[in-house]
Amino acid sequence: MNNIFNKKIAIVGGGPGGLTLARILQMRHATVTVYERDVHKDARAQGATLDLHYESGLKALEVAGLMDAFKANFRPGADNMRICDKDANIIQEYANADAGPVKGYRPEIDRGPLKKILLESLHPDTVVWNSQLVSLTPINDSWQLNFKDGTTAFADIVIAADGANSRIRPYITPVKPFYAGITMVEGTVYDSAKNSPQIHQLLNNGKLFILGEDKSLIVSSKGDGSLVFYTGCKTSEDWVKTSGIDFSDKLQVLAWFKATFPGWHNIWHELFENAAAPFIPRPQYCMPLDQTWEALPNLTMIGDAAHLMPPYAGEGVNMAMLDALELGLCLTDEIYTDTRSAIAAYEISMRTRAAATAELTIESTNALHAPDALSYLLQTVS
Repeated sequence: MNNIFNKKIAIVGGGPGGLTLARILQMRHATVTVYERDVHKDARAQGATLDLHYESGLKALEVAGLMDAFKANFRPGADNMRICDKDANIIQEYANADAGPVKGYRPEIDRGPLKKILLESLHPDTVVWNSQLVSLTPINDSWQLNFKDGTTAFADIVIAADGANSRIRPYITPVKPFYAGITMVEGTVYDSAKNSPQIHQLLNNGKLFILGEDKSLIVSSKGDGSLVFYTGCKTSEDWVKTSGIDFSDKLQVLAWFKATFPGWHNIWHELFENAAAPFIPRPQYCMPLDQTWEALPNLTMIGDAAHLMPPYAGEGVNMAMLDALELGLCLTDEIYTDTRSAIAAYEISMRTRAAATAELTIESTNALHAPDALSYLLQTVS
């Protein structure tokens, strides 16, 4: 019999996936602790809004009993989208008239409110902050977790929810991601109505997709009045190191944009001129579609740690939350006689899902940075 309820479970990483998993495990009476490297819950600015999908992210929240909280915090209209060309002409726009989450609808919620909903659903002191994992040490059939500050913890099962650069993944598999050919540069403009008025008006509290000449620019509004934007273009894998750009210098980044996106309307310069430095360059990677490994009885992973891929299909947080749901249910299902079989069942399903999604994501990534990107996007979202 699977004696999961007599075991201590450690989740490393307090993002949406890790927190969703903790919630589902606690609902099913498992003992779980989340170790998060942030010093406290408000230590880091949260990124762009997240669109949650009916069959994954929203499904996880439904099972977690958090849909009422979600409906009270999501942003109606934030999923409205305008597709523009590089000259700032609106080619097409899409507005969703629905007032709440239903099948086929992808409502948006800011990362901060989603994180707050999940944190408040957990038992007190579930999350141990300022816990940056550096290594694991096997002790009999369990693990010692070793943190940067010299502290340690023990767990019978460890689950990696620590993202793209997971410290735990190498204990499970040596398979590494491949470079997807695109580097994004991320920036944030606070109080966009004041500091980027033209873009703020064009954005209309939704999202902008600007495509042209094998390049992309995506802009998202946030509920706090700020906006987040991401450039995307083809570069060498080591471009961030070899470019010589100081990404804390707005003038250098603006000069790079003008040189790399020649002929693009100067309205887009408003983003770079008014962004809060530093910018964040993000080379995009993807796990091999055919990755596999043997299941372990006391170690597994969810989210980007398991199946990193570029963000252009909008599936990242949704896959992580669905991973959390499926793993939580497998670990606490009496049909599995031991934890290895429960983990194996989850991982087989997860890898199958991830491979199909990664294939579509790579297709989207390439298509959005191709000469006919506008046509592709118009066909995709129509």
